[in-house]
Amino acid sequence: MVFKIKSTLVSEDYSKQTMTSGIYYKQVKPDESLSDFVESFWMLGNDSGNDKETVGLPDGRIDLFFIKSDDQSFKIVLLGLGTQYHAEGIIPAESLRFAVSFKLLAVEYVFHETISDIVDKGKILSHDFWDMNLDDLDSFESFCEKASHQIKSRIPKEIDLRKSKLFDFIHNAHGSITVKELSEKVGWSSRQMNRYFNQQFGISLKLFCNILRFRASLEHIVKGKLFPELNFTDQTHFIKEIKKFSGVVPKELFKNNNDRFILLSSLKTE
Repeated sequence: MVFKIKSTLVSEDYSKQTMTSGIYYKQVKPDESLSDFVESFWMLGNDSGNDKETVGLPDGRIDLFFIKSDDQSFKIVLLGLGTQYHAEGIIPAESLRFAVSFKLLAVEYVFHETISDIVDKGKILSHDFWDMNLDDLDSFESFCEKASHQIKSRIPKEIDLRKSKLFDFIHNAHGSITVKELSEKVGWSSRQMNRYFNQQFGISLKLFCNILRFRASLEHIVKGKLFPELNFTDQTHFIKEIKKFSGVVPKELFKNNNDRFILLSSLKTE
């Protein structure tokens, strides 16, 4: 099912929904002016009377959540980079969350702070963060508009071109690129790049590349391609890396019993 969202701030104006056991999901992409900083705006809800157990997977992005619970309470949570799967995550019954998934360049140029202290965890932000409130969860379209405006207002005019080039190369290669290759392409030493990654994001550049390669592999696995499509040494290496980040082998990911891997369920709609 496809939902059209007409907006001056969201390009190509599309969102998608998948529903299973009361779980529903929608997504829109940002317009071109935000594409270096934002991967997507999305919405995840559980309108059933039961909590939904899920497994979170690393995806190389940071998520800003705006969450409404069944008691109408409201909280804002920023999640740092994930480096491992998280079993037994819960989507509470009768809950709704809107989110912005950010690319790492946003850490410095939108949030203006580091996230090195929240690797594999998150932190609760103030209730009035970015002037967002419970009423902003009444309309996904309005949420995307307001969040886009807030993000645009925080992006400085000057961006370090080395950093934007670095992330362009990493994303275009889906993480299948070495630190040495990146150093040669960007003109930034391996030591400097790793220092930047560890100080800003709390992980090494190599680990981030491996996470992006894993994330890209999920798009192949969801289509039943259970052999390496990217730069893995061999099938054994591929299986080992997939299991390292997901806890299961590619075949089990493909099965995705009970849609417990929400990220894979969302990829089916794309």
